[in-house]
Amino acid sequence: MAAALLTGIIASVAGIGAAVYLGLTVTSTVGLSQHISIGIFSTMITLLAHSMMMFYFLGKGKAVREAAAEGGLSNEFERRIALVRKPVFSIATLAMMSTMVTALAGASVDTGVLPSGVHGVLAYSCLALNLGALRLEILALAESGRVVAEVNHLLG
Repeated sequence: MAAALLTGIIASVAGIGAAVYLGLTVTSTVGLSQHISIGIFSTMITLLAHSMMMFYFLGKGKAVREAAAEGGLSNEFERRIALVRKPVFSIATLAMMSTMVTALAGASVDTGVLPSGVHGVLAYSCLALNLGALRLEILALAESGRVVAEVNHLLG
């Protein structure tokens, strides 16, 4: 499951990067159409992938809590999962909000309401936040895997 979630997030970040690149190099209506299509698709994948990652960590915390309780282990393992997921929830939420604002700003540029420079700055921020979220999610998945391995080892 973790590999599928990471694949989704990596694909979404790659899509955002491609949309940024196309936005910078667009010279025709075909290029603009590709920029818009990739941007919309990447926005949807980004929102799905980050929210699924959050649900994954909620489920992982519950599973560790229940396994530790059944095995008579301390609640230290649940606390460790909670510590790992807290920064992920924060930055993933920011990344999703940034992605939505960037997409909406893109629509505003298309209709002539907003200058393209504002959309460009938002796009760079969106890409940076999503890369930061990806980094934290990888670290959190690794740590949660270690916690689960410890619980499994102690439970035999």
